[in-house]
This record gives sequence, structure tokens and C-alpha cells, in this order.
Amino acid sequence: MNKAPAVTRVDYGPDEPAMQAYFREGEQRALSLPNRGPVHFTKDGRLHPDILASFSHYGFYVLEGLIELAELKDIETDVLDMLDRLPEKKGALIDTQGRPALAVDCTGPTLFWSKPLGDPFGGTALAGGRHPVKMLEPTPPVDAPEELVYLILGALQFSEAMLRLYGHPQLLAIAASINGDDFVPFNEAIFIKKPGLGASVAWHQDGVTHWDSPSWNQEIHGFTFQAMLYGCTAANAVWAVPGTHKLGKMDIAAMVQANGSERLPEAVPYISGPGDVVIHNRQLVHGSFANTSPDWRISMPLGFHRRSSILGVHGGGLHAAPAVFDEARIRERSRMIGYAIDARRQRFPSEVPFVYQPLADTGESLHWNENVKRNIKDYNLLDFSI
Repeated sequence: MNKAPAVTRVDYGPDEPAMQAYFREGEQRALSLPNRGPVHFTKDGRLHPDILASFSHYGFYVLEGLIELAELKDIETDVLDMLDRLPEKKGALIDTQGRPALAVDCTGPTLFWSKPLGDPFGGTALAGGRHPVKMLEPTPPVDAPEELVYLILGALQFSEAMLRLYGHPQLLAIAASINGDDFVPFNEAIFIKKPGLGASVAWHQDGVTHWDSPSWNQEIHGFTFQAMLYGCTAANAVWAVPGTHKLGKMDIAAMVQANGSERLPEAVPYISGPGDVVIHNRQLVHGSFANTSPDWRISMPLGFHRRSSILGVHGGGLHAAPAVFDEARIRERSRMIGYAIDARRQRFPSEVPFVYQPLADTGESLHWNENVKRNIKDYNLLDFSI
């Protein structure tokens, strides 16, 4: 698979030896955990209980080789096209070739920018202040751009290949196994960790609405699939502290202070290969470091919730405007699952499509076509942020 060349080599300066040792030790810790392997289902189509138990215990599970090479190539083609179509700089309306830039006509939140090797959220009040500690920011190379896109939200409107991945029958069967047959969407995105430039994401826990709920449990804020185009190394992966999804709201600032640095000692990276998919509990303490490595990370979070976690809830407002999530909104946003299933059926006609129960119960039949493709613009304004 073709990947663009890296820019000038950079490192963590005086912290480089400590960072490299941390990466090596973290990789060893990650690979020693019994929470990775190919996907397995029971005879009735449910995720194998051994995988469910491991996911429940650690808060993540690496499903190896789930996405086949032909599909990865389709996704890569779309991703490279999206990268080519990004604005030539922040605020620009055109890309580097003078064409209208990706997402410039969108109302919904789409493109997120950072300084090279920066940490745009750490230590700020952004996103509800859930990133309390700033990560180490290495010095970028002299030829680095002023800012670059590291995150694209609402990604299904820009990539049919990613939409088809969203309709993958095994992924949707896993979502039903974890969240019930009436599961609902959360949001979808693409994280871009460019070699020698990619931004960090400060330690945080996802979820804002249910921490003090009397019905709180370890899965109440949902989960995401982290689908990997090229795989991840310790230097560019998401890192998580296993088991913290069970502990409620954590004092991350105190954790870092007690440790003396942001290199949390129990954290592990999501070491993965091309086509691997990580099931990730959103309540885990997790984050990532600036990517000084020569390797790309293109990861695609696809999120899902329990219906009971969002129905009648006033949304948190991080990914879309605050609103009460009623049945009508759930039905409208969930149509993206139906479109994804049909788009996949058209591309992979020999594959048995997933049957999404909420659509089957209503008898609604959704078909992916050019008219629908135009009309899903800004679909992520209906994301379920909790």
C-alpha cells in the first residue's frame, strides 16, 4: 500500500531516551495481554464470550486481520483523495490544486487542526475540560506547515469505502453483541497521524453525561471500533490504561502528578497491523503522543451506543449541538447504518448483509444511491454525544 514520504526526522530532544524506553516497555506490556486475536462468533452469531470477557476486563480488544486487503485498498484510495482535498491551510477555501477544499461547505464540525506535534486540547477548557494535562510537545521540523488537519469528523459523507466499512456485518454483529440488537450510532471519524508531524491527544476519558447517573456502569458511555488502515506502533498508537473503564471518573491530573510525567506506567499502546480493528471502551483513560516516528497512522473510529444510554437524554454537546435525543432523532441518525449496509451489499454482493433490527422492525428499506449521497451532507449534526 502506498504511503506518502515522511518529513524531516524529529525527536523528543532531552526526553528522547525516556520516550523510546517507554515505547519499548509499553509494547511489551501490550503484547503480553491476552486480549488480541482473530474474531470468533458463536453459532447464533454473537461475539464469542471469551472475547467479550476479555474486552470487559481490559476495556479493549485487538481483532486481528478483520478487514481484508481488497477493502483496505478501497479505503486507502478514498483516504488519500481526502488528504489531497484538504484546505491548503487553515481557513482556506481551496486545496493545494486550487479545487474547492474538503468540507468547506459543511455546517457540522469536520476538520480539526493542530500545530505540528502539538497538543491542541491538553490543559485547556476545550471539550468540557476533559483533557486536564498537556502532553509533551516536541519541536517540529523547520519545514513543517504552520498547522495541519489531524481529525476529520462526519467522515462517512466523504468516503463510500468507509461507509461500506461501517456496514461490515461482523462489526455490526459485534455492536449488537455488546450494546444489544437495538444499538444506535455515536459518531465516525478519521484520525491522521502524519510522520514527524502528527499531533498528540492528551490523556482523557470520553463521556460527559452519565458519570453521576444512578444507573452508571462500565459500558454506559459506549464504545468505538478503531479500524486501522496501516496499523499502529507504540510511537503513533492510542495508549490506554487497562481496567480504568471500571473505575468511574478518574483524576487524570493527579495520576500524572503522582507519576512525575505523562508517561503513565500502566498504560499500553494499541499495537496493531493493517486491517486490525480495536474494540475500545470510551471510559478508558486513553490518549496518544505526538508522532515523531516515520510511520503514518490512519485510524477510523466508528462509535456505537446502547439505546438506553441516549433515549431521552440531553446530549453533551461535544460532537453536535446540545439536544434531547428523542425517538425521531434516533431513527433519523440510525438510517446511516441502513445506507451503509446497502452500500456494502452493492460492493460485496456475495457477502451476507447484516440485518439491523430497528430498521427490520419498522419495515424501512434504505437504498444507497447518488441522491442519498448528496443528502447525507452534515449528517453528523445528529451525532449522539454523551
